[in-house]
Amino acid sequence: MGAEADSASQLLVRELDRGRRLDLFLAERLGLSRSQARRLLARGAVRLDGRPVTEAAKGVALEPGSSLEVAPFRAPGEERPRAEPEARLALLAEGPGWLTIDKPAGVPVHPLAEDETGTVLGAVAARHPEIVGVGEGGLRSGVVHRLDVDTSGVLLLATQEPVWQRLRAAFREHRVEKVYRALVAGRLEREGSAELWLVTARHRPARVRVLTAAERVRARGARPCQLAWRPLEVYRTATLVEVRPVTGHLHQIRAALAHFGHPLLGDRTYAPPEVAAAAPRHMLHASSVAFEEITAASPDPEDFAQIQVGLNF
Repeated sequence: MGAEADSASQLLVRELDRGRRLDLFLAERLGLSRSQARRLLARGAVRLDGRPVTEAAKGVALEPGSSLEVAPFRAPGEERPRAEPEARLALLAEGPGWLTIDKPAGVPVHPLAEDETGTVLGAVAARHPEIVGVGEGGLRSGVVHRLDVDTSGVLLLATQEPVWQRLRAAFREHRVEKVYRALVAGRLEREGSAELWLVTARHRPARVRVLTAAERVRARGARPCQLAWRPLEVYRTATLVEVRPVTGHLHQIRAALAHFGHPLLGDRTYAPPEVAAAAPRHMLHASSVAFEEITAASPDPEDFAQIQVGLNF
């Protein structure tokens, strides 16, 4: 059964579904990913035996004979980001089928629902409507890679399908050169590199965890993370660091630096309270991206400069 875009779905739990998790059952029966099924639960679009259920019920084990009603929704590939012509968009560079944006901190890359505003993709779609349907399509149209909401800097998008395919392959094969700048706690006075294994420990809000060698053997969904770093300026209680990640795992820079005892200033997820309070957001900036004909660089944002001035005293 595929996802229905314009009518409610009635689903009956069969004997072979006994004990199936609610989110997995919805994903399989509606042709969705697990995260998309959870978003339906979060929106209050699902009723189990006549009672509304929320995302908190995602792990409920289903019993045969139960019924689920799913409110009308668009299939993920058919959703459209809301075009926002009035939204600010800072273009860094562009070429045939691609463009790079200077993403401000606090702005999501793409929406999670069709009525969401204030995203990079909404601003791009207003100026490049041809991006809709490219790549993953729907609310992720044209998105080649992602930055955390509070990470600023260079973001690459594709407006043509062949270009998206080429760029996604380059990211997957680690052929894209990415450079970040981070303000971290403590005096990090030596350059270094590491390969760590990460696993997603929590989805909402997202958090990853660095695994020990013993844990890696048993962990499901563990992924390697490779990065190198070098100090650019060492202050009394903090360091400006250049980071070059090879891989593209969720939160890899933030989690890795925290693991080594140098969490990002302002990081509410991985830093202790006194370090989290040292900045209004986690101090991570995607300063440049380079691949073949594509090169783009973003200067440090104003909040980076202000924090550095304060560190000199």
